[in-house]
Amino acid sequence: MKIAIVCYPTFGGSGVVATELGIALSKRGHEVHFITYKQPVRLDLLNEKIFFHEVNVPEYPLFHFQPYELALSSKLVTIIKAYHIDVLHVHYAIPHAYAGYMAKKMLQQEGITIPMVTTLHGTDITLVGNHPFYKPAVTFSINKSDVVTSVSQSLKEDTNRLFDIKRKIKVIPNFIDLSTVKDTFTDCQRGLMAHEDERIVTHISNMREVKCIPDVIKTFYHIQKEIPSKLIMVGEGPERAPAEALAEELGIASKVIFLGNSNEIDKVLCFSDLFLLPSKAESFGLAALEAMSHGVPVISSNAGGLSEVNTHGVSGFLSEVGAVEEMAKNALVILKSDAELAQFKKQARTQAQHFAIENIVPMYEEVYEKAIRKNEPKKASLS
Repeated sequence: MKIAIVCYPTFGGSGVVATELGIALSKRGHEVHFITYKQPVRLDLLNEKIFFHEVNVPEYPLFHFQPYELALSSKLVTIIKAYHIDVLHVHYAIPHAYAGYMAKKMLQQEGITIPMVTTLHGTDITLVGNHPFYKPAVTFSINKSDVVTSVSQSLKEDTNRLFDIKRKIKVIPNFIDLSTVKDTFTDCQRGLMAHEDERIVTHISNMREVKCIPDVIKTFYHIQKEIPSKLIMVGEGPERAPAEALAEELGIASKVIFLGNSNEIDKVLCFSDLFLLPSKAESFGLAALEAMSHGVPVISSNAGGLSEVNTHGVSGFLSEVGAVEEMAKNALVILKSDAELAQFKKQARTQAQHFAIENIVPMYEEVYEKAIRKNEPKKASLS
């Protein structure tokens, strides 16, 4: 198949998933065309099966905001025609599904039918998409998609609750490529983060309010009172500065390391003993899955799709949002004993295998084939 993928090219979960999906599809023999405003961050290698097409938005003084949707839909028309694309897969409802629908209508004027698959990732539905300004357009775009998927059952339920959806939504969870997970390193970097007798607790996010960053600091505060430990904070965002101030206020600033954005996530997780994710909302919890793939147990809230990823008492523990003391107590259950920690690490890695990329990509292939069949011209019956 020739597949066009539209996504955000950033560090965010939807962009990472879309990029990894495209790479996996290319390895299975499909031709994949990424269409977005810059090369996706994880798309390091272009080859005979992977193409990148940049969407350029001309700047005119007339426009206060540059019309990206128009530029994207026009680019889609050009690429679909030039490369004879079989199926269009848009990640994130806005503006991608809307632009995709406009491209479909323009192509229909030329007798070209292109099926569109829309994957919902989270904030495009629960936060941005539900805003009264966008809700009618998002509802329209989803209903005009040929196939709609969501990354969790929780997100599917939220979508059906918040919008008047006429389409059935198929749940296809996010995934992890376990073949790329590195769990050994020749250079002894662990000593740069913690002493030999200290546990390493980690949090990775874009440090927005929804991630409950103060709860990460407070949970660690209780942990470090009981056992020697360090907290590694990876990522940048508006909550970083308040978190640094809170660590200072609690007297644990020397035990909390803020790394900022990092390209060495594998190395950080390789040396981690526990992952904290106390978010107030998560459509799936990709960061938790990535930690589990490295054998790092997870202490998380039970928000959104997290309970579909992190199994309570197996790969870690779940608590109500804001239950800082309970999260710390559960963390200590895992961390206090070497034997208990080793068992949870093993179980976390096993749980991650349920989301192995080779189990998930065929689900998308099946969806593409269904969408293509649905859009094939109906043959006239012989009378």
